[in-house]
Order: sequence, then structure tokens, then C-alpha cells
Amino acid sequence: MREVKPAFPYMTLAQQNEAAQLGIWIFIGTEVLFFGALILGYMVYRYGFADDFAAAARHTKIAIGTANTAILLTSSFFVAWAVTAAKDDSGRLAAMLLATAALLGALFLGLKGYEYALEFREHLFPGGAFTFDVNHARGARLFFLFYFGATALHGVHAAMGIVILAITAGRARRGTYSARYHAPITVAALYWHFVDLVWIFLFALIYLPGRSGG
Repeated sequence: MREVKPAFPYMTLAQQNEAAQLGIWIFIGTEVLFFGALILGYMVYRYGFADDFAAAARHTKIAIGTANTAILLTSSFFVAWAVTAAKDDSGRLAAMLLATAALLGALFLGLKGYEYALEFREHLFPGGAFTFDVNHARGARLFFLFYFGATALHGVHAAMGIVILAITAGRARRGTYSARYHAPITVAALYWHFVDLVWIFLFALIYLPGRSGG
């Protein structure tokens, strides 16, 4: 493990770790406001078009959504384990765990892309070729507008997270992180947990209405 010195303007590595964690929490707070406003808009329209949203939700691919939820939860477990491994000076183990989480994230995006392809084929994209039961078409179009918009935004965040995890895995393999210096891996982990948490909310809003009585 190579020695790491605090970056300017920090006096100690502990101070640098604390500043990094504060920074990521502030960033996550702004992201919560962003996704929160999106979800609030969804809830307003869902109240106004409850039957339409339930009918539209039944056309989502719940098997894929459930699989993707399990994939992200598993990846978050590996990321949390990687932080612990890095703090125990087990850089190679941390690298392997982060790389596994990144691969799971890529699998998540792959399945999401396949799901999109199925929905485009079924003319569920809210564009000119959108086709749905005329009795629910208006609200269903709004539902799928939210669905594609929110999941695409989440997908962008997930893709960024995969890149971050991969870079962090490379640095962990070189022995960069330890009990004294773990700010980057902790920041990467917190970001990935946020991506996971957002998906859990989206899963509940998108896939469960009309199936759970919601």
C-alpha cells in the first residue's frame, strides 16, 4: 500500500475524508430535490388519472423490473463490503467487489435496454406511434412519459456510477485506500447507494400500481 498524503488545502487525511463525505451528501441532497420534484409530479397526475395509470402500469415488465431491483440491491451489498475491505487494507478484495458491482450495474442497464426494446415494439413510447386502449390512452401517455423520462434519467446516473466504480476499483487494486484514506471509495459507495434507492422508489411507482391495488 503506497503512502497517501492529504491534498491541498487539507491538513490531515481525516479532514479530507470528512470534507469529501460532506460534499457527496450535499450533492445527494440536490439530487433528492430533483427526483423528488419529478416524483411529486407523478403523484399529482396519478391522483388525477388513477385508473389510467393502473392500466398502463400493468403493461410494464414486472419480471424485468424485479430482476433489476435484485441486481441493484446485490450490487449495493458488494459496494458496502468493498468500503469495509478497503478500510481493512484489503485493496485487492475491495477492487474485486467494486468491479463486480460495476458489472452488475452494466447488467442492470442491459436489461433495461432490452425492456425498452420490448416497449417500443409494443408502441408504448409516448410519441406519434403510441397505441393504447382508447379508454385509458390519455392518462397512459402521461404515465409512459414519466416512465421513460424518469428511468432514462436514472439510467444516466447509473451509467455514471458504473464508470466511477470501475475507476475506483482500479485505484483500490493499486492499494490507494486504507483506514486512514478512504474518501473516494466512500463517496463512490454513497453515490451508488443513492442510485439504488432512487430505483426502489421508481420500481414501486412504475411496476406495482394496478398489481398491488395501488
